[in-house]
Amino acid sequence: MTNTKFRIAVPEDLEEIVRIYNSTIPSRLVTADLEPVSIESRQEWFQRHTPGKRPLWVVEENGKVIGWLGFQPFHSRIAYNATAEISIYLDESVRGRGLGRKILDFAIDVAPGLGIETLIGLIFAHNTPSIRLFEKAGFREWGFLPDVAELDGIKRGLKFFGKPLLTQ
Repeated sequence: MTNTKFRIAVPEDLEEIVRIYNSTIPSRLVTADLEPVSIESRQEWFQRHTPGKRPLWVVEENGKVIGWLGFQPFHSRIAYNATAEISIYLDESVRGRGLGRKILDFAIDVAPGLGIETLIGLIFAHNTPSIRLFEKAGFREWGFLPDVAELDGIKRGLKFFGKPLLTQ
């Protein structure tokens, strides 16, 4: 982990970003997508990530992309501009090594400089590892939507976790 580095994603990273994302789909823990997404289908999504407002970073270890981190608008209405949804995805080969916490800490550190005052994480209720990760980083459960997703015939709930970054 000592050679872990964060950098703003460039278009050439999209293939690896999509590969890592698609690797999480079979687990039914991380995303509501049920089938792999294509690079083409993610072009517009990639372009919406702007470095100065809602960046998308890749995480590299020894020069290889091993994960990515993104901030998305929480809502389209302007009053929510200081709130961002966070997404973290890791390559299968590096999961369980504590990188999620390192990435989450990085996100918490850089968010205020982007005008983000609150981070929101949307996590399936059955995704215990991600829930533990967010709770250890100071996120609290702010909401629960029961049975809003169906994964392989099983209804799943979605938890909202939040963390204010600026003290009042």
